[in-house]
Amino acid sequence: MVEVAPWWWAMLLPVALGALVLGMVSGEAAVDARTAGRRVTTGELTRPVRGAARLLMRQRRLPLRADAVLWRIGSAAGVVAAVLAAAVVPFGGYVVWDSAVGIVWFNAMGALMWALAWLAGWGANSAHALVGGYRFLAQALAYELPLMFALTAPALGAASLRMGDVVAAQQDVWFVVWMPLAFAVYLLGVLGISFWGPLAPPAGSDIASGIAAEQSGMDRLALLAGRGMLLVTGAAFAVPLFLGGGGGPVLPGWLWSLLKTVAVLAVLVWLSVGLPRVAVPRLLRVGWVMVLPAVLAQLLVVGVVVAW
Repeated sequence: MVEVAPWWWAMLLPVALGALVLGMVSGEAAVDARTAGRRVTTGELTRPVRGAARLLMRQRRLPLRADAVLWRIGSAAGVVAAVLAAAVVPFGGYVVWDSAVGIVWFNAMGALMWALAWLAGWGANSAHALVGGYRFLAQALAYELPLMFALTAPALGAASLRMGDVVAAQQDVWFVVWMPLAFAVYLLGVLGISFWGPLAPPAGSDIASGIAAEQSGMDRLALLAGRGMLLVTGAAFAVPLFLGGGGGPVLPGWLWSLLKTVAVLAVLVWLSVGLPRVAVPRLLRVGWVMVLPAVLAQLLVVGVVVAW
């Protein structure tokens, strides 16, 4: 049974997400170093932290004739979207907000990135940033609908949109066991929401960092933090959605939730480093021709099992 957490959990939520982001980017830096044939040293592990410190010391700049309000909302509001999405994620036996439509709320926060990425691209009054915004919208057309159906599968299996009910429905068998395709599509969707790893063309180097082309200092750090926090929140949401929440032997529920979240994050980092970046036109073909029919078939199987 999931209970509403004390009010001060809401204050700790951004801190916890930030700590997981730091751990995640340090792990990704270690994997990058090993892939490049370098030794994994303390310098490699702390490289993202030093980069963040340098951004904090840089002066913010405003492009000529940019819409400063829209641009900075698009840059910084990803952090807010990630925290709001994390509010419905059960951690052990507690959740900050026990919403009756927790799955819908999480998807809504992911869909909010459509508007935020576009605002960051449009508001900069820059060709490269605008192309990055357009790329995100085109890419989102490829992953958003399959992601929605992947989120529908656990809701159908639990006959509820409340995350506590979804966790309770996995007391005997985790949903990942009989919804593996929905789980895989969900992980790819999380990479798409945060445009991370193979789904990072909106911030690609071929268009001078795309959405982030004109950003510097705190603005750029806020965008990077929002992307990382969305990735971490997506990993944490996978735990109650597919991996039985805090269920497990011997260890307390909160520790199982943390271990499972770290495990999902490790898979996402591995996918980020191991998979090549995909051009948006090819991604659209794969998303609509292959992934969407496959996840619909998974949804049909879940419906038959539930009805049976």
